[in-house]
Amino acid sequence: MSQLIACKSKEGIVFGVDGKAVDVDANGNLIELKVDRLHQLSDFTAVLNGGAAAGELMCRSLKRFVDEENLRYVDDVYSAALPFLATEYERFMRKTCEFLPIDPIHQVTFILGGYTRRGPEAPFHLYLLWTKRKLPLLDSDEIGTSFSVPRIIKLEHRLHQLVQQEAELDRIITVVRHEMERLAETNEEVSQPLSYAYISHDGFKRL
Repeated sequence: MSQLIACKSKEGIVFGVDGKAVDVDANGNLIELKVDRLHQLSDFTAVLNGGAAAGELMCRSLKRFVDEENLRYVDDVYSAALPFLATEYERFMRKTCEFLPIDPIHQVTFILGGYTRRGPEAPFHLYLLWTKRKLPLLDSDEIGTSFSVPRIIKLEHRLHQLVQQEAELDRIITVVRHEMERLAETNEEVSQPLSYAYISHDGFKRL
């Protein structure tokens, strides 16, 4: 299980994630793991990974690729990330299926966001990337204002209202942090460590 939250406003993007994952060992038993689901890709971009614990390694590989290609802004990173992560996921599934049957637990979800200099009217962008059964194994769509995985519609509506009211980024951070802490206390599928970050015109900052 995992919990991802992302919200985009005129001032920037806020991210919140938990640190729990569930996997299957070689004997077919469920095991709980602690993972890092929040990854800075460049000075102005970041990606969240939900679902299978292997998503963390995919994001670390993407980080190295972004560094090697000297990609900084979200439009360039997104264009490269979709085919890159699709290839990484296909490689993971081929290796996994050598000794385990395909299971929903192997699915991954990514939320990629960041800043671009090419659109001064709308400089921040969020994208959802998710697995599917046919090649290419990842599809994507742009996120309007906010998104959560699993979906928390009430929270997304609240965040959308704050963005419409042009709330300061600190206010959005507070709401995201409060919801993550509430979930960690009341939902056994969500647990510490909780991680937060934001991207503004000045770049990425982990909280």
